[in-house]
Amino acid sequence: MTSSFIPQPSALLFAWPKQAAFGRVVPKSKIYEHAAVSAALKERFVLQVEQINWAYKLAPETVNLPATPAVAEIQVFRLNLKGASLDQDVLKAIDRAIPFSLIFELVQGGRIKLVAAYKRPAQNPKSAADSSRWVMGSYFETDWQPETSPRQQLPVALDMAGLYEQLLSPLIFGKDEGGGLRDEKTPHLSDVTAAPYMVGAQGLQTGRLTLEQRIELAEAIASQQKQVERIKTRLGREKQFNKRVAINAELRDAKQELQRLIQQQAATQSH
Repeated sequence: MTSSFIPQPSALLFAWPKQAAFGRVVPKSKIYEHAAVSAALKERFVLQVEQINWAYKLAPETVNLPATPAVAEIQVFRLNLKGASLDQDVLKAIDRAIPFSLIFELVQGGRIKLVAAYKRPAQNPKSAADSSRWVMGSYFETDWQPETSPRQQLPVALDMAGLYEQLLSPLIFGKDEGGGLRDEKTPHLSDVTAAPYMVGAQGLQTGRLTLEQRIELAEAIASQQKQVERIKTRLGREKQFNKRVAINAELRDAKQELQRLIQQQAATQSH
């Protein structure tokens, strides 16, 4: 996958309800038509994607949960890949073409992984047909795992928005079904801009962060990790003693900020 994805170690797979099975192949031409795909991106579709399958439709009538203004339905798209890599812009194009929240299952060589980005309606879309009416965050992905891996039942939720959050949260944070943290690994680095992030005192105490706040914090951690690696690279290249001293101080501060963000995330997850 490209470096824009934020991997989280997880054995997470969901047992999608049989009554939600949709099972329709989506021609790539339909994606091109509804997402204004460039010639270069069409080539990536052809080179990287074998087939796009609209696998499941999680909706009020299939999962017995009421829709909300933000989440009317959740669609599960299964992409059979030609190789192990997939350009993020391919997923973005599908997300732009389909006016619902999406969860992707990527399949290749007997392996499978989940990928998704938090997708919400824009506050002031130009029109109902405007693709910019959707706002998407960073893409998060699980590790590759055998396609025959066991699957979990869908999490308990009160409505479609709650289900969407429950499906995305373990993908973002690498939690198991019981809510425990998995062993942490250094994630691949995202291309989001580095920026300090601070949860309000009340939110930190209660752990009641919105999904957007949780994603923002996860992105801030990935971005800060990238910053630490950049400073380490500069340090390794620098030969002058006085400059190395200054870079070392910068590296120490960057590591402290990264640790603060990680501790902040752990505090919100422990509630």
